[in-house]
Amino acid sequence: MSFNEKPDLLRRRLVRGAGATFLSGVIAAPMIARKAFASGNLVVVSWGGAYRRSVEEAWVKPFEKEYGISVTLVDTPDLAKVKAQVMTNQVQWDVFDAPGAITFGGSKNGYWELLDPTLVKRDDLITPMTKDAVPSMGFAGGIGWDKNKFPDGKHPETFTDYFDFEKFPGPRTLRNRPSETLEVALLADGVAPEKLYPLDVDRAFRSLDRIKPYILNWVEQTPQTVTLLKTGEVNFSFTYPSQVIPQNASGSLGFSFKQNLFGFEYLAVLKNAPNRDNAMKYLQFVLRPDRQAAIANTYLGIMPTSRAAVPLLTSEARKWQPFLENKLNVSLNDMWWSDQYEEVTRRFKEWQLS
Repeated sequence: MSFNEKPDLLRRRLVRGAGATFLSGVIAAPMIARKAFASGNLVVVSWGGAYRRSVEEAWVKPFEKEYGISVTLVDTPDLAKVKAQVMTNQVQWDVFDAPGAITFGGSKNGYWELLDPTLVKRDDLITPMTKDAVPSMGFAGGIGWDKNKFPDGKHPETFTDYFDFEKFPGPRTLRNRPSETLEVALLADGVAPEKLYPLDVDRAFRSLDRIKPYILNWVEQTPQTVTLLKTGEVNFSFTYPSQVIPQNASGSLGFSFKQNLFGFEYLAVLKNAPNRDNAMKYLQFVLRPDRQAAIANTYLGIMPTSRAAVPLLTSEARKWQPFLENKLNVSLNDMWWSDQYEEVTRRFKEWQLS
């Protein structure tokens, strides 16, 4: 396997087989900084809620026990803060955990350490590692709703439905980032999934103009995609099965598999990370088949990135594996985003304020 193999092909093969603000952010965490520079420690910036709890159980605690290295989890990866840390040589985070669009954008700007190609068993990976990032899990995004309020026929199931404000009125959410959001907007506007890339950015923003008055919350913290549904603040939400399942004990929340976006989370090591060697051990540990199975069995609704982990999945975890062959679905093109992320993000933020 090479770094240039197409991820879509590999995914399908597996399925068939089985500024000042930024600087203040750097300076405002002295406790983390002191701990990060100590030996035997590791700082991982990741996501909150159920994701964090699953990462702690499947990866962090076993890693700490096996290596004797203390791990500090920090919520919410932010590429702007990475830029500030790297450019000021005040690096506090060691491992960055984010979707491919964000991670590859950091790669283009040289924010990550190069990885040893032998760090992981590359032919075991569903989608290839790159020169500076490894895929840690796959995810699916789609539409969620409260079934008690919106029974069958009363809620959107596709992204075109999501933009039908007459048939399905009420406040909604979208993510506070252009990746995923622009794809949703274009699919809602009638672009065929197989013709989505390269994204027509101008058309995507015109489509977003239509939904903007209905967006109550541009969600930064992933758990909010579900909590806003549960509190009734929004009628519908762009969310993930991995977020819906843990908060659905009553069975009241619904999630549509009729149309989904598929993507991968990646792990990268910050340039000049204070605990670089520990970070490399962590990446290697996370990609082990037993750890990949552990995260998929703990954090239901995500896909492992290790082929060898698939036979280790529980029946419950298998039930929530997404259906990649649905022609309405789209796999996020992280390579396209690696060239566009920073510029499109700047435009997206300006558009939100306009």
